[in-house]
Amino acid sequence: MAVVAVDIGGTTVKGALFDADGTVLDRATVPTFPVGATDPGLPGGVALAAVTALVDQLAASATASGRSLSGIGLCSPGLVDAERGRVALAVNLGWADLPVAELLADRFGVPVALDHDARAAARAERAARGAAGRSVDEFVFIPIGTGIAATIVTGGAIVHGATGGAGEFGHVPVVPGGELCTCGQRGCVEVYASAGNVLRRYREAGGSLAANTREVTELVGTDPVADRVWHDAVDALATGVVMLTAVLDPDAIVIGGGLGEAGERLLAPLRTAVAERLQWRSVPAIEQSLVGAGAGLAGAALLVNSPVHHPPVKEP
Repeated sequence: MAVVAVDIGGTTVKGALFDADGTVLDRATVPTFPVGATDPGLPGGVALAAVTALVDQLAASATASGRSLSGIGLCSPGLVDAERGRVALAVNLGWADLPVAELLADRFGVPVALDHDARAAARAERAARGAAGRSVDEFVFIPIGTGIAATIVTGGAIVHGATGGAGEFGHVPVVPGGELCTCGQRGCVEVYASAGNVLRRYREAGGSLAANTREVTELVGTDPVADRVWHDAVDALATGVVMLTAVLDPDAIVIGGGLGEAGERLLAPLRTAVAERLQWRSVPAIEQSLVGAGAGLAGAALLVNSPVHHPPVKEP
């Protein structure tokens, strides 16, 4: 038996094939919107076609290894109704009220589990923290990639919210009258601090020494443009983290995702900026993810064992 896990992003769709023991048997990555791709005219458009092609590839790998596919775990950005297996809204993917789990269950004939990407990643982080002897009862997990979200863990439980929309941290306005965000608001955390926006703002400010976001972070301290853009990113994140801390009182703020790989280049100034804004109370630990950028895939695999996320499989 084998499970396919898929982490759907605005830039790429990542997938992995896991055996029953959690060993990774195969990996694959495809662009979410391949260059030159045309809309297939089906629900979910180009993005869901990319997901389907990826699952096809990994399912074929399972068959080639003599294993049957027992389930699919998916994580998606946006407003996700995990219990119904639907993405209510994912602006970066062009999805609205899309029954993703049902569509893929019909296509592949196996149970499909779906959750928000940050919540799925937080499942993996919670498991890793427990194994490392760290607190798993009260923490906030913030993965920073193409977008930014947050998963709230309180009393050891992941908070979904009344509509499945808990944790849209990236769309908290922190700069009054600031830059326009893809959500239509101005001054959101995401427009200053997501990986893609850090690179965009660096280039728009005249920066020319970095080809990607990682290189922008490496230029901090030597390139004045990178310094300004990084300061804005840290400042936006710090303002948001202060709000989360004041309301939730977590033990830890855990930073993950691709930008989380910057490590102390991000965490050290973020700790300082948060402490400056929280002089009236203790500051939660601000830590790097134990799982790293692969948390979404690991969490998607864990979803397959959570029955609440499984819509029924239709019989042919």
